[in-house]
Amino acid sequence: MTLKLLLIQGANMASLGDRQGSTYGDLTADRLNQMLQQHSSKLGYKLDIFYTNIEGEAINKVYASVTDGIDGILANPAGFTYNAYALRDCLTYVAPPYVEIHITNIDKREIKSVLSVAAAGVVYGFGIDSYFIALEAMLRLLNHEIYQNH
Repeated sequence: MTLKLLLIQGANMASLGDRQGSTYGDLTADRLNQMLQQHSSKLGYKLDIFYTNIEGEAINKVYASVTDGIDGILANPAGFTYNAYALRDCLTYVAPPYVEIHITNIDKREIKSVLSVAAAGVVYGFGIDSYFIALEAMLRLLNHEIYQNH
């Protein structure tokens, strides 16, 4: 069985590499996508990457993930981090397991994520590597659940 994961890239993430280089680095969204797809090919899981600046679109994607058979959802909520309560409720009550990702150390920046309470875990502060750490954590979580359920 091939695991299917969804990565939601929240508000402003499509501009990665074009904004706040001193905070987020110069890696573009397109290059990050390539790196993530290479990771999925190497480890044998399917990864759907979805960018949106609109919370309602993210919510619709979460609902669709249930009918699409997505096994796990990861998200860098970015601009949704501060006040996406509707998305938080959706991830809490509707979604498969959720792992939250942030490139920077949000505690150091004194940012509180309203979505983190819905997460199985949160990975932040490791730059772009936060994505790969989160993906591997999700794979371990899902493989453990699969093992426990058989």
